[in-house]
Amino acid sequence: MTATLDTLVQDNRKRLEELQARIGYRFKDLRLLQLALVHSSFAFERMKRSARHNETQEFLGDAVLDLTLGYILFTRFPEKREGQLTRIRAALVNESGLAEMARQIGLGEFLVLGHGEEASGGREKSSILSCAYEALIGALFLDGGYEEALSFVRRWFEPLIERRSEELLAGDAKSTLQEFLQERFTEGPVYVLDAEEGPAHARIFTVSVRFRGETLGCGRASSKKEAEQTAARRALRFLHSRRERGEQAADRSETPA
Repeated sequence: MTATLDTLVQDNRKRLEELQARIGYRFKDLRLLQLALVHSSFAFERMKRSARHNETQEFLGDAVLDLTLGYILFTRFPEKREGQLTRIRAALVNESGLAEMARQIGLGEFLVLGHGEEASGGREKSSILSCAYEALIGALFLDGGYEEALSFVRRWFEPLIERRSEELLAGDAKSTLQEFLQERFTEGPVYVLDAEEGPAHARIFTVSVRFRGETLGCGRASSKKEAEQTAARRALRFLHSRRERGEQAADRSETPA
Protein backbone atom coordinates (compact mmCIF):
# COMPACT_ATOMS: atom_id res chain seq x y z
CA MET A 1 0.00 0.00 0.00
CA THR A 2 1.35 3.44 -0.95
CA ALA A 3 1.90 5.76 1.99
CA THR A 4 1.45 9.53 2.02
CA LEU A 5 2.59 12.14 4.48
CA ASP A 6 -0.98 12.52 5.75
CA THR A 7 -1.45 8.79 6.34
CA LEU A 8 1.88 8.62 8.15
CA VAL A 9 0.78 11.44 10.46
CA GLN A 10 -2.48 9.59 11.18
CA ASP A 11 -0.72 6.28 11.83
CA ASN A 12 2.04 7.80 13.98
CA ARG A 13 0.11 10.50 15.85
CA LYS A 14 0.80 9.06 19.32
CA ARG A 15 4.49 8.71 18.62
CA LEU A 16 4.64 12.24 17.20
CA GLU A 17 3.02 13.48 20.43
CA GLU A 18 5.73 11.69 22.41
CA LEU A 19 8.51 13.23 20.31
CA GLN A 20 7.04 16.71 20.73
CA ALA A 21 7.04 16.23 24.50
CA ARG A 22 10.70 15.21 24.37
CA ILE A 23 11.82 18.24 22.38
CA GLY A 24 9.59 20.70 24.23
CA TYR A 25 7.79 22.08 21.18
CA ARG A 26 4.30 21.49 19.74
CA PHE A 27 3.98 21.71 15.97
CA LYS A 28 1.14 23.58 14.35
CA ASP A 29 1.66 21.44 11.24
CA LEU A 30 2.51 17.84 12.19
CA ARG A 31 3.36 17.04 8.59
CA LEU A 32 6.56 19.05 8.95
CA LEU A 33 7.62 16.96 11.94
CA GLN A 34 6.67 13.73 10.17
CA LEU A 35 8.61 14.71 7.06
CA ALA A 36 11.75 15.25 9.15
CA LEU A 37 11.54 11.56 10.11
CA VAL A 38 11.02 10.07 6.64
CA HIS A 39 14.26 8.59 5.32
CA SER A 40 14.81 8.38 1.57
CA SER A 41 14.84 4.56 1.71
CA PHE A 42 11.20 4.54 2.91
CA ALA A 43 10.13 7.17 0.38
CA PHE A 44 11.58 5.14 -2.49
CA GLU A 45 9.98 1.89 -1.28
CA ARG A 46 6.56 2.96 -0.01
CA MET A 47 5.67 6.40 -1.36
CA LYS A 48 4.96 7.85 -4.81
CA ARG A 49 7.90 8.83 -6.98
CA SER A 50 7.13 12.52 -6.46
CA ALA A 51 7.01 12.13 -2.65
CA ARG A 52 9.45 14.09 -0.55
CA HIS A 53 11.71 12.81 2.21
CA ASN A 54 13.74 14.53 4.90
CA GLU A 55 16.76 15.56 2.82
CA THR A 56 15.18 18.83 1.70
CA GLN A 57 14.46 19.82 5.31
CA GLU A 58 17.97 18.68 6.23
CA PHE A 59 19.33 21.22 3.73
CA LEU A 60 17.33 23.98 5.38
CA GLY A 61 18.12 22.78 8.90
CA ASP A 62 21.84 22.81 8.16
CA ALA A 63 21.63 26.51 7.23
CA VAL A 64 19.44 27.33 10.26
CA LEU A 65 21.83 25.48 12.59
CA ASP A 66 24.81 27.39 11.20
CA LEU A 67 23.00 30.72 11.73
CA THR A 68 21.67 30.01 15.23
CA LEU A 69 24.90 28.47 16.50
CA GLY A 70 26.87 31.29 14.92
CA TYR A 71 24.77 33.82 16.85
CA ILE A 72 25.07 31.86 20.13
CA LEU A 73 28.85 31.55 19.80
CA PHE A 74 29.26 35.18 18.74
CA THR A 75 27.47 36.39 21.87
CA ARG A 76 29.01 33.78 24.19
CA PHE A 77 32.65 34.31 23.09
CA PRO A 78 32.98 37.93 21.89
CA GLU A 79 36.74 37.84 22.49
CA LYS A 80 37.47 34.90 20.20
CA ARG A 81 38.62 35.29 16.60
CA GLU A 82 36.57 34.23 13.58
CA GLY A 83 38.71 31.14 13.00
CA GLN A 84 38.24 29.98 16.60
CA LEU A 85 34.46 30.43 16.44
CA THR A 86 34.35 28.58 13.13
CA ARG A 87 36.26 25.63 14.62
CA ILE A 88 33.94 25.43 17.64
CA ARG A 89 30.89 25.46 15.38
CA ALA A 90 32.41 22.84 13.07
CA ALA A 91 33.10 20.57 16.06
CA LEU A 92 29.49 20.94 17.21
CA VAL A 93 27.84 20.22 13.86
CA ASN A 94 29.96 17.35 12.58
CA GLU A 95 28.22 14.06 11.88
CA SER A 96 29.09 12.35 15.15
CA GLY A 97 28.18 15.41 17.25
CA LEU A 98 24.75 15.80 15.65
CA ALA A 99 24.13 12.05 15.87
CA GLU A 100 24.83 12.23 19.61
CA MET A 101 22.34 15.08 19.93
CA ALA A 102 19.80 12.94 18.09
CA ARG A 103 20.46 10.04 20.46
CA GLN A 104 19.85 12.27 23.48
CA ILE A 105 16.23 12.71 22.41
CA GLY A 106 15.89 9.15 21.11
CA LEU A 107 15.27 10.36 17.58
CA GLY A 108 16.15 6.99 16.08
CA GLU A 109 13.02 5.45 17.61
CA PHE A 110 10.79 7.68 15.50
CA LEU A 111 12.46 7.34 12.10
CA VAL A 112 10.53 5.92 9.16
CA LEU A 113 12.96 3.65 7.28
CA GLY A 114 12.86 1.31 4.33
CA HIS A 115 13.27 -2.43 4.85
CA GLY A 116 16.95 -2.47 3.94
CA GLU A 117 17.93 0.33 6.31
CA GLU A 118 15.78 -1.17 9.07
CA ALA A 119 17.50 -4.54 8.69
CA SER A 120 21.00 -3.02 8.66
CA GLY A 121 20.58 -1.02 11.87
CA GLY A 122 19.77 2.32 10.27
CA ARG A 123 18.24 3.71 13.47
CA GLU A 124 21.73 3.82 15.00
CA LYS A 125 23.70 5.03 11.98
CA SER A 126 25.30 8.40 12.64
CA SER A 127 24.76 9.54 9.04
CA ILE A 128 21.00 8.90 9.23
CA LEU A 129 20.62 10.35 12.73
CA SER A 130 22.55 13.54 11.94
CA CYS A 131 20.47 14.06 8.78
CA ALA A 132 17.21 13.61 10.71
CA TYR A 133 18.37 15.99 13.44
CA GLU A 134 19.07 18.75 10.93
CA ALA A 135 15.74 17.99 9.23
CA LEU A 136 14.04 18.40 12.63
CA ILE A 137 15.60 21.85 13.03
CA GLY A 138 14.45 22.72 9.53
CA ALA A 139 10.92 21.64 10.49
CA LEU A 140 11.03 23.77 13.65
CA PHE A 141 12.09 26.79 11.58
CA LEU A 142 9.31 26.27 9.04
CA ASP A 143 6.66 25.77 11.74
CA GLY A 144 7.69 28.34 14.35
CA GLY A 145 10.17 30.70 12.71
CA TYR A 146 13.67 31.76 13.66
CA GLU A 147 12.98 32.42 17.35
CA GLU A 148 11.64 28.92 17.97
CA ALA A 149 14.57 27.37 16.13
CA LEU A 150 17.01 29.53 18.12
CA SER A 151 15.30 28.56 21.38
CA PHE A 152 15.62 24.85 20.55
CA VAL A 153 19.28 25.11 19.54
CA ARG A 154 20.08 27.22 22.60
CA ARG A 155 18.36 24.74 24.95
CA TRP A 156 20.27 21.73 23.65
CA PHE A 157 23.62 23.18 22.64
CA GLU A 158 24.42 25.81 25.29
CA PRO A 159 25.01 23.27 28.11
CA LEU A 160 27.39 21.39 25.81
CA ILE A 161 29.21 24.59 24.87
CA GLU A 162 29.61 25.53 28.55
CA ARG A 163 31.03 22.11 29.45
CA ARG A 164 33.33 21.64 26.50
CA SER A 165 34.27 25.03 25.06
CA GLU A 166 38.04 24.46 25.17
CA GLU A 167 37.75 20.89 23.93
CA LEU A 168 35.49 22.07 21.13
CA LEU A 169 37.97 24.79 20.20
CA ALA A 170 40.52 22.08 19.46
CA GLY A 171 37.90 19.66 18.14
CA ASP A 172 38.29 20.31 14.41
CA ALA A 173 41.76 18.85 14.16
CA LYS A 174 41.77 18.87 10.35
CA SER A 175 41.36 22.66 10.22
CA THR A 176 43.99 23.15 12.92
CA LEU A 177 46.48 20.91 11.08
CA GLN A 178 45.76 22.69 7.79
CA GLU A 179 46.44 26.09 9.39
CA PHE A 180 49.59 24.81 11.14
CA LEU A 181 51.17 23.50 7.93
CA GLN A 182 49.96 26.35 5.69
CA GLU A 183 51.41 28.94 8.06
CA ARG A 184 54.83 27.26 8.15
CA PHE A 185 55.19 25.70 4.70
CA THR A 186 52.38 27.22 2.57
CA GLU A 187 51.21 23.67 1.84
CA GLY A 188 48.46 21.50 3.25
CA PRO A 189 48.36 17.80 4.17
CA VAL A 190 47.00 14.93 2.09
CA TYR A 191 44.58 12.32 3.49
CA VAL A 192 44.88 8.77 2.14
CA LEU A 193 42.32 5.99 2.61
CA ASP A 194 44.56 3.03 3.50
CA ALA A 195 41.91 0.41 4.23
CA GLU A 196 38.15 -0.17 4.25
CA GLU A 197 37.05 -3.25 6.19
CA GLY A 198 33.92 -4.96 7.48
CA PRO A 199 30.38 -5.46 6.15
CA ALA A 200 28.51 -2.63 4.44
CA HIS A 201 26.51 -1.72 7.55
CA ALA A 202 29.56 -1.71 9.84
CA ARG A 203 32.46 -0.38 7.81
CA ILE A 204 35.76 0.53 9.49
CA PHE A 205 37.98 3.04 7.67
CA THR A 206 41.73 3.49 8.15
CA VAL A 207 43.12 6.83 7.00
CA SER A 208 46.62 8.30 7.13
CA VAL A 209 47.55 11.96 6.85
CA ARG A 210 50.73 12.70 4.92
CA PHE A 211 52.88 15.72 4.26
CA ARG A 212 55.72 15.82 1.74
CA GLY A 213 55.88 12.04 1.66
CA GLU A 214 55.93 11.59 5.45
CA THR A 215 53.09 9.94 7.37
CA LEU A 216 52.21 12.20 10.31
CA GLY A 217 49.37 10.20 11.83
CA CYS A 218 46.78 7.46 11.26
CA GLY A 219 43.17 7.02 12.37
CA ARG A 220 40.50 4.28 12.36
CA ALA A 221 36.76 4.95 12.70
CA SER A 222 33.33 3.98 11.38
CA SER A 223 33.32 6.93 8.96
CA LYS A 224 36.04 8.43 6.78
CA LYS A 225 35.46 11.88 8.28
CA GLU A 226 36.05 10.66 11.83
CA ALA A 227 39.08 8.62 10.76
CA GLU A 228 40.54 11.77 9.16
CA GLN A 229 39.90 13.77 12.35
CA THR A 230 41.66 11.10 14.44
CA ALA A 231 44.60 11.04 12.04
CA ALA A 232 44.83 14.84 12.17
CA ARG A 233 44.77 14.89 16.00
CA ARG A 234 47.62 12.36 16.11
CA ALA A 235 49.54 14.34 13.50
CA LEU A 236 49.23 17.50 15.60
CA ARG A 237 50.50 15.70 18.70
CA PHE A 238 53.41 14.32 16.67
CA LEU A 239 54.32 17.72 15.20
CA HIS A 240 54.09 19.53 18.54
CA SER A 241 56.22 16.83 20.17
CA ARG A 242 58.84 17.06 17.43
CA ARG A 243 58.91 20.86 17.70
CA GLU A 244 59.39 20.65 21.49
CA ARG A 245 62.27 18.19 21.04
CA GLY A 246 63.85 20.50 18.50
CA GLU A 247 63.54 23.50 20.84
CA GLN A 248 65.06 21.51 23.71
CA ALA A 249 67.97 20.41 21.52
CA ALA A 250 68.55 24.04 20.46
CA ASP A 251 68.58 25.15 24.11
CA ARG A 252 71.17 22.52 25.01
CA SER A 253 73.42 23.51 22.10
CA GLU A 254 73.38 27.13 23.28
CA THR A 255 74.27 26.26 26.90
CA PRO A 256 77.96 27.04 27.61
CA ALA A 257 80.13 23.99 28.44
